[in-house]
Amino acid sequence: MSENWLRDQFGLDHQVAIVTGGGGTLGRAMAHGLAQAGAHVVLAGRRQALLDEAAKEIEAAGGTATALTTDVHDADRLAALRDDVLARFGRIDILINAAGGNVPGATLPPGHSIFELPVGALREVVDLNLFGTVLPSQVFGRAMADAGRGSIINISSMTATRAISRVVGYSAAKAAIENFTRWLAVELARSYGDGLRVNAIAPGFFIGEQNRALLIDDAGNLTERGAQIIAHTPAGRFGLADEVSGTVVWLCSPAARFVTGAVIPIDGGFGVSSGV
Repeated sequence: MSENWLRDQFGLDHQVAIVTGGGGTLGRAMAHGLAQAGAHVVLAGRRQALLDEAAKEIEAAGGTATALTTDVHDADRLAALRDDVLARFGRIDILINAAGGNVPGATLPPGHSIFELPVGALREVVDLNLFGTVLPSQVFGRAMADAGRGSIINISSMTATRAISRVVGYSAAKAAIENFTRWLAVELARSYGDGLRVNAIAPGFFIGEQNRALLIDDAGNLTERGAQIIAHTPAGRFGLADEVSGTVVWLCSPAARFVTGAVIPIDGGFGVSSGV
């Protein structure tokens, strides 16, 4: 076995990775991991200030990053970003579809009925998550298909496979992403060869900007919902943002070259626990 076996198997040297939602909690953590493995990371999103902040953090840690704005709902802006990245770096090897999240209006308030939930809000959360994954996969995936290589990572959730109260719209959107991941994995492998792979991760409960108030109060104590989640998580805690990075690096690396169509849980055991 070569002395450089680990680097050969798990390193991403000279690769170019695009991370949509790169200014968010998990997107930023995944970008850090990819950069530490050797990839040049393109942080893409709507808020330039957050992207610049994330890029500076990556470079301070010894990685390389570029912050570029885009909108995952706008095919023309995505295509312009793709062309810009190809002009700068000559390749796109990795796409992390980390843009997404919940929409307050699509979350059922306590004491309210499903029959009162506005359909418009459900459409909004599906558009944000599902189509915010499909469009980048089409635009950046084209460059990967032309090169005959690449790794696309989508973001699912524990809500995709388990009925979790109140978040009906988000759950449906993430379930659709899991199905799209499997479908796209088959389609791209059959049409463009085994060098082009599509997988997903399914994070459990991580505290981020969108769900903080649901899980912990202003004093840092668990809310009732937060306590219920911890009680059903065998690891007994919420995840830390950087705990998604290792799985993402592995899925993008040569070590996972025969892995496609998989959805990998990162959940502290939540998905396999009966709660008893």
